[in-house]
Amino acid sequence: MILVTGGAGYIGSHYVQYARESGAEIVVLDNLAFGHREAVPDDVPLIVGDMGDRGILDSLFSDYRIDAVVHFAAFAYVGESVTAPSKYYRNNTVAALCVLDAMLAHNVRTFVFSSTCATYGDPLAVPMDETHPQNPINPYGESKYFVERMLRAYDRAYGLKFISLRYFNAAGCDPAGRIGESHDPETHLIPLLLQTATGQRDRVSIFGSDYDTPDGTCIRDYVHVLDLAAAHDLALHRLLNGGASDFYNLGSERGYSVNEVVAACERISGRPIRTVAAPRRPGDPPRLVASAAKARADLGWSPQYQELDPIVATAWNWERKRGY
Repeated sequence: MILVTGGAGYIGSHYVQYARESGAEIVVLDNLAFGHREAVPDDVPLIVGDMGDRGILDSLFSDYRIDAVVHFAAFAYVGESVTAPSKYYRNNTVAALCVLDAMLAHNVRTFVFSSTCATYGDPLAVPMDETHPQNPINPYGESKYFVERMLRAYDRAYGLKFISLRYFNAAGCDPAGRIGESHDPETHLIPLLLQTATGQRDRVSIFGSDYDTPDGTCIRDYVHVLDLAAAHDLALHRLLNGGASDFYNLGSERGYSVNEVVAACERISGRPIRTVAAPRRPGDPPRLVASAAKARADLGWSPQYQELDPIVATAWNWERKRGY
């Protein structure tokens, strides 16, 4: 059985659905601070609680025969991490340590970690591969980087095997529209644009139009959430089959500018989307694009969503029928 922390959240719920449809037995732990009860399938046990609560963790490991942990639970607002760093270090790092220690106490030593390209900081070269120096520039990125350092140490000291997946911009939703992206507040570009197309928002701010890019707006690498789910499944099976601990980037390996994303959202929705110019945000690099060659080679990962329009189409389907 797989324990999925944060399995009611955006990426976690898509992994739960993907793995459950592949026949895996799953139990979800989520405090529902940002997750949604409706996003967890009815046949999957949902334990509502905090991953930093050792009592809840001990009960989980005692009540269920858990073979591995896939860890999504985290706070993920970069701006908030700058103004409230204690919240991020305590939840993302200290609580993750609690999960690792509970695993050891119950003799579970297989861990797949939802990490982020924010552990790299400002890019020194693009595309970015796993050898790129890690120099996170905000507490969110640091909180994930610290977990990666802990995982290295726990592997050496205790034989806890892990794979850390550093993904770039997660996007899209379940194509059938059963689950999707629902944040409060919403900060991701594609849902912001599509919510403007549906009239839920008046406009979207474009932060910076004078970057050294072809159209002056930032370029980002968008990877579909189901491709992320598949990568977590592949990583887990690699570990269960005796694979070594490692780190992998996940991205489409193609960058799209903010203006290109706006155009795609207008094409897919068939509606005009009002945008307004805004100053650059501190810490926004001009380009963030992944090299995912290592994941392709080692994990056999091959993203099914290679182009932007199909990714946006799944997000648009969700926005029109949003279930929660």
